[in-house]
Amino acid sequence: MTVPQSATKKASLLRERIRKHEHQYYVLDDPSVTDAEFDALMNELKALEAKHPGLASADSPTQRVGGAPREGFDTVRHRRPMLSLDNSFSDDDLRDFDRRVHELTGREKADYVVEHKFDGLSLSLLYENGALVRGVTRGDGTSGEDVTANVRTIRSIPLRVDAAILKKLRIPHDFEVRGEVIMTRQGFVILNQQQEELGGKRFANPRNAAAGAVRVLDPEITASRRLDFYAYQLFSAGRSPLKRNSEALAGLAALQFKVCPAWKRLDSINKVIQFCAAQGARRGDLPYEIDGIVIKVDETALQEELGYTSKAPRWAIAYKYPAQQATTLVRDIFVSVGRTGVLTPAALFEPVQISGVTVVKSTLHNLDEVERLGVQIGDTVLVERAGEVIPHVLKVVKEGRDRRPFVMPKNCPECGSKIHKAEGEVAYRCVNAACPAKRKEALLHFAGRHAMNIDGLGEKIVDQLVEKGMVSDPADLYALNLESLAALDRMAEKSAQNLIDEIDASRKLGLARLIYALGMRFVGERTGQLLAEHFGDLDKIAAASAEKLTEVGEVGPKVAAAVEEFFSEPANRKLIEKLRRGGVKFTADRTEQKDARFAGKSFVFTGSLARHSREEAAEHVKSHGGKVVSSVSKTTSYVVFGADPGSKLDKAKTLGVTLLDEAAFDKLLRSP
Repeated sequence: MTVPQSATKKASLLRERIRKHEHQYYVLDDPSVTDAEFDALMNELKALEAKHPGLASADSPTQRVGGAPREGFDTVRHRRPMLSLDNSFSDDDLRDFDRRVHELTGREKADYVVEHKFDGLSLSLLYENGALVRGVTRGDGTSGEDVTANVRTIRSIPLRVDAAILKKLRIPHDFEVRGEVIMTRQGFVILNQQQEELGGKRFANPRNAAAGAVRVLDPEITASRRLDFYAYQLFSAGRSPLKRNSEALAGLAALQFKVCPAWKRLDSINKVIQFCAAQGARRGDLPYEIDGIVIKVDETALQEELGYTSKAPRWAIAYKYPAQQATTLVRDIFVSVGRTGVLTPAALFEPVQISGVTVVKSTLHNLDEVERLGVQIGDTVLVERAGEVIPHVLKVVKEGRDRRPFVMPKNCPECGSKIHKAEGEVAYRCVNAACPAKRKEALLHFAGRHAMNIDGLGEKIVDQLVEKGMVSDPADLYALNLESLAALDRMAEKSAQNLIDEIDASRKLGLARLIYALGMRFVGERTGQLLAEHFGDLDKIAAASAEKLTEVGEVGPKVAAAVEEFFSEPANRKLIEKLRRGGVKFTADRTEQKDARFAGKSFVFTGSLARHSREEAAEHVKSHGGKVVSSVSKTTSYVVFGADPGSKLDKAKTLGVTLLDEAAFDKLLRSP
């Protein structure tokens, strides 16, 4: 079907606007529109592409995330080997490097480019006609793994670059960009918080977390990991198209790639040494981990003249920073309760100086880590700040004479509620929704747009309500009055009345929203909808056993156990009763009862569909009560296949699973 010219033009304009906003947000860290405005543009483009399938384009911003988990990675040979760098550990090593450059080239002077040595995963990106076509890991330097689907989810990697800029910079339209995939410190903290919430294993450091995220088989997991990409090399046909490395970095920035913000071109090795020292002093303040500085000869011709050894280029070297460590005494081990209720043990130290910072405590992450280290109160331990803002204990170096083991408390130190630990998880947690340690976060979640949708109840208002003792749990919101709210800072009577109206309106919202608002572990919006549809009443959910809960489609043993655990906590049962007295509706509306024609049915998708994105097809299945799974088994109900299906189709044929092409799938969707 021919796509109208007006639709083509509109799609092009929308893509251009979205790419601009992505660059401003993910590369420049300077967003020019709100999240809602960005989402509106993206949704408009999605709708346009769905209406006109002929508009489908691999470099469209809508195609960053999509597709089911892959069954494995293909191996790809690099057009030019991705070699490692020789290391240096002292100023003398750098002077020796400089001397070799002069001796091998006969030059009296050489300019150097210096950049941060990112602690991440090296990656090669191939572009054809200005569009990203492949992403490959470094691998063994000769060949790597094709991780294109995952790479496309990293927002700071352009899916297409501006042809006019390529022409201006005299860069061919087919080129290769090399760089490093990293996870920022903030992203790493958030990821480990999420792991704790799920009872999963914490990641040891941002590098491992980033490398693991790029190499998972499910692109949606990669998309959720907040990865970043910094470019440092530009090639075309295996060679640099520009005369200097500094020109390549400037060109990459012009093409809207992120490059090291601190890079410099320096004209002497003494200035390089000064740069290394200055960056080492501030590495703890950087938003990402670095373990050194990369020094490269700037001129491309000089690089070619210097050549390579069997393992590394002669024109580059890495200056590595020493680990920042010290020994100190563990005076005590205590626990803190995080915003999600997880109890985290931490060591209190005899104060010690590490790289200019006084360190007095460090997280021990969880009880498993305490036992792995074998650390007890009174021991002397080795503590490291190797690039990390938060120090961590490496090992016990001397056991104390009167050492005492740490014991996880049986009751929450904040509220006194019984501590829970699910089988197979490392986390100990307080599940009291009204625990003071979780109070503010619980209130903000309860009032969120996808929960009880209490507009106007933001962080500043919640802070005042909690600090003034006006609210101790979500149910207290329904006892607030106009006079008390109007007395809050920056809260005029009209604003107070608007908030009262919002709180009152939330009483009548559906059961699904209330279930989600309660903040049970593993219970998101989708699970809230499924529980509301199946039980129709909060009291029935509260009384249901874990076995009964698993009868609900998509609710597995882990989710069922978390729901049962939540309602078994006396403090939570009191909260439910307070919500009932506050007039909150506990039953589902008829509108919450959805079409369940696919209830109990499982679908597997393989290959490319022409009329649906994988995400849209999955949503159709879920909206009718079915579930989408990633692997084929005897219990699979249907395998839906499109163009270029994988081995899942062959396995389905072997097992006798019902096969549907896209037309048959559409017919099934339309059937009553």
